[in-house]
Amino acid sequence: MTILTIGFILIAVLVVLVLMGMQIAYALFSVAFVGIWIIRDSIGLAFRMLELTAYSGIADYLFATIPLFVLMGLLVSVSNVGRDTFAVAEDLLRRMICGLGVATVAANTVFAAVTGVSIASAAVFTRVAVPEMTRHGYRPAFSAGTVAGSSVLGMLIPPSLLLIIYGVLAEVSIGGMFIAGILPGLMLAGGFVLMLIGLTVVAPGFVLSDPESSRARRLDRTIKRMPLNEMIRKLIPIILLVILVLGGLYTGFFTPTEAGGVGAFGALVVALSRRSLNRHKLWQVMKQTGVISVSILLLLIAASFYSRMLAIAGLPTAIADLVSQSGFGPLGFMFLYATIILLMGMILDSTSILLIMVPIAAPIAQGLGLDLMHFGIVTVLAVEIGLLTPPFGISVFTVHNTLNDPDVSVEQIFAATLPFIAVMLLVLIAVALLPATVTIFL
Repeated sequence: MTILTIGFILIAVLVVLVLMGMQIAYALFSVAFVGIWIIRDSIGLAFRMLELTAYSGIADYLFATIPLFVLMGLLVSVSNVGRDTFAVAEDLLRRMICGLGVATVAANTVFAAVTGVSIASAAVFTRVAVPEMTRHGYRPAFSAGTVAGSSVLGMLIPPSLLLIIYGVLAEVSIGGMFIAGILPGLMLAGGFVLMLIGLTVVAPGFVLSDPESSRARRLDRTIKRMPLNEMIRKLIPIILLVILVLGGLYTGFFTPTEAGGVGAFGALVVALSRRSLNRHKLWQVMKQTGVISVSILLLLIAASFYSRMLAIAGLPTAIADLVSQSGFGPLGFMFLYATIILLMGMILDSTSILLIMVPIAAPIAQGLGLDLMHFGIVTVLAVEIGLLTPPFGISVFTVHNTLNDPDVSVEQIFAATLPFIAVMLLVLIAVALLPATVTIFL
């Protein structure tokens, strides 16, 4: 049996272990350790490489980015910034067709710029937006689907944990990945808005509980408008945080790690100024930050160990040769890769897909002359779609569990997210065909 054959068998074993329920970190460690042991016929080398990988992972200054952005996102979540953002968006957009749906997308877009986690957006806006949309005549399932569909913006609009994880795995600039995600994220948000307006006009029965009523299309104009000073007061905290983090990164004034530190401090000031953070909540936030950060660190160390095993097996080089000989070319490989990720998204979570696929695919993409930042945005877009596709669809399940409405089934929410998936596929194709959408600000 050749080393290459062993490599392919080990990848298959990894997927099987994950599908059987083994945690992805343990599966990666086990497969990588056994792989190095078998390929090099030395258990001592396997232990030595595990030691070196763990040390290099913990010692890397770049990993400080993760806990800082996680802390910032959690502090923002407890300070009710998401609720205020939705209230302002609702007031500004209430006269539009499908105004509350558009307001949900707009609020998710802004909220994503300071959290970076789709699940946080899904949980926050399920409590805030779904009751308000239902009260104004939207179908409950459509309201929940709108929250689930627009929550994926948190994985693309910087700062995003998936962009950080990809940057570490592919060894590209995290600050560059943040900037690269801006235009595709705005394209996705704009596509959602156009889709919601078009859907309300073309298929009002899909959107509204009572299509004959115009109440949900344009909210009652007699409702008292929010005073301008109150609107500004609600928006100032999130605008300042966005300027601090993205402005500092874009101008080169901050490194990603420094931006995370400044953003976390800014979020702490916001939470304290709103008196939404007591000692109990602060302890919960710090504890949750530690749990999430250590989990991600363990995953990244495991993925690095797995990547070294793949390099020893020569798998990326062998697959690159097969792609070159097949005549696919760089673009053909990118679409084949995106298709595989879309299929994996039906059965695996986002982080697991990145940890399994990026160590294999990134060296191949680089060998084919693809820009790794462009390749990364395509990767994250494809992974995002998996957040909405059955049977896994973690964003859909998060919304369903948070909503806890027996009249709204998970199947109905999945059906309501189909238009969002269609928009995401169109944006994925556009970004893949037009690298300038990613590199324009770099």
